[in-house]
Amino acid sequence: MSEELETKNFSRELKEKENKAQLEKAKQNIVYVSMFSVVMLFAGLTSAYIVSMGDTFWLKFTLPTPFWISTVLILLSSIAFVFAVSSSKKGQLAKMKIAVSIAFILGLGFVYYQFKGYGVLIDNGIHPANNAIIVTDGRYGDYFEVKYKGDFIEIDGNKFLLKGEKMTKNQLEAYQAFMSQFLVVDEKESFVVNHYGKDFVLYYKNTPLRIEGNALVNIDSTNLKYTDRVRLKDLAINVKDLRGDFYAKGEMGKDFHVYYKGKQLEYKDRNLQMNGKVLKNYMQMKAMESADTASSYLYLITFLHLIHIIFTLFYVVRLVISSFAGVISADNNIKMRMGASFWHFLGLLWLYLLLFLLFIH
Repeated sequence: MSEELETKNFSRELKEKENKAQLEKAKQNIVYVSMFSVVMLFAGLTSAYIVSMGDTFWLKFTLPTPFWISTVLILLSSIAFVFAVSSSKKGQLAKMKIAVSIAFILGLGFVYYQFKGYGVLIDNGIHPANNAIIVTDGRYGDYFEVKYKGDFIEIDGNKFLLKGEKMTKNQLEAYQAFMSQFLVVDEKESFVVNHYGKDFVLYYKNTPLRIEGNALVNIDSTNLKYTDRVRLKDLAINVKDLRGDFYAKGEMGKDFHVYYKGKQLEYKDRNLQMNGKVLKNYMQMKAMESADTASSYLYLITFLHLIHIIFTLFYVVRLVISSFAGVISADNNIKMRMGASFWHFLGLLWLYLLLFLLFIH
């Protein structure tokens, strides 16, 4: 009778182990399916990125330093997860709690530095959407020019020049202060301007503008058309942001590069050149009309990855809580292993995306 009872207990235990193994396998399969879905998503995005580069103008720039810091943090976080899983298997629950908590904190650091990276991009004139490569609205010289103390201000890329030399900080600040008077447009009234004529004079289509009763008017005393006032406002915005011919800040060829069909372009006398030859007019126009697709893709790809990280961190929070609540143990650590597997996957995915952007972008 006792042997029969032992046999039944053994069979029951065996069946429970089999059920547990099957349940764990099913849960792991859910993780693998999720990984496959994410892989397909980013494979599609990176493929679209490469295809989009084929026949358009493409902006390339150095990835911000915070992206590299976040890379180190997510790698360290994965290492912490390795220790957490190993400790859970060995029943070293105190070490497991510390390791999974460190993994979570490092994950938060990854998120923080990703947003810091976006901040650096925006400070450098790299925006996620609605941007062009070359400035068209309010482009200096198309309609308006400015004289400062008798000399025309000139633009060379993103440099503001006076007599062929870069304007000093004080000169730029004075220029920005003067142009700030045109940042708000009234649909019916001309701009009200102060401190006009002594240092700064505006030219519209090579003709100096006048002041009548503090109002800015044409040489024939007529108000500027509304469309021209909008153009002047756009120029003022560019001056406020110290933007010359490019939305990306810095010097083309040094801080950022423009490519066409995989060939790097040069910039001279406010014209794009390829192999030392000025691009034809229709190509110059095409460049001005081209959106900064590269930056839009960079934000889209990295932010989608960041969203996956953030949602996974909610799961990691549950792991931390479960660890301290004593739910996770050597015999019940499937949740820890599942979380670790997906976290390692996201870390490897980030490395792939970073290398892709580094060598392709």
